[in-house]
Amino acid sequence: MEERDADAQLMLRYAAGDARAFEELYERHRGALWRFIQRLVRDAAATDDVFQECWSRVIGSRERYRPTARFTTWLYRIAHNCCMDHWRKSGRRAAHETTDDDAIAATADVPASGPFAVVAAGEAGQRLAAALGGLPEEQRVAFLLYVEGGLSVAEIAEQTGAGAETAKSRLRYAVARLKEALGDDAPVD
Repeated sequence: MEERDADAQLMLRYAAGDARAFEELYERHRGALWRFIQRLVRDAAATDDVFQECWSRVIGSRERYRPTARFTTWLYRIAHNCCMDHWRKSGRRAAHETTDDDAIAATADVPASGPFAVVAAGEAGQRLAAALGGLPEEQRVAFLLYVEGGLSVAEIAEQTGAGAETAKSRLRYAVARLKEALGDDAPVD
């Protein structure tokens, strides 16, 4: 069974009342989802609030959940919407564009797995966080949805409301800018 089908099945089991299914979903996705939110919100306290709101919405939507797309696509759409709601409520739409040294330092300390986590360790992690912060929002979102969320270009396009070619371009430009910023520390494809 593919991973995405397993996630959808877990969510359906949770909707039917299996609390352990939710615990497994949470364990599978909490680290990457937290990093995604943290890298968009860039404020520790707000990240925790948005993270909790995201999972609250998952819980609240469990009875309406239908596996029409990958679970991660659905989950990261909720997370992205929660981030947008946070910026709207805070009245600081552009606040996520500023660099916060504490958020950059915290990024390197978050345990993770995968190729992105390898780069995020050590000094390269701080450089990567700073480079991510320098990306235009659309490119940063596309990159994080691809790396942290595991979404395809088509899913990123659907998630962000952009065309497939636009999503592909945003991702390509983000990767190019990050490789340029990281130089020798850039991960190998």
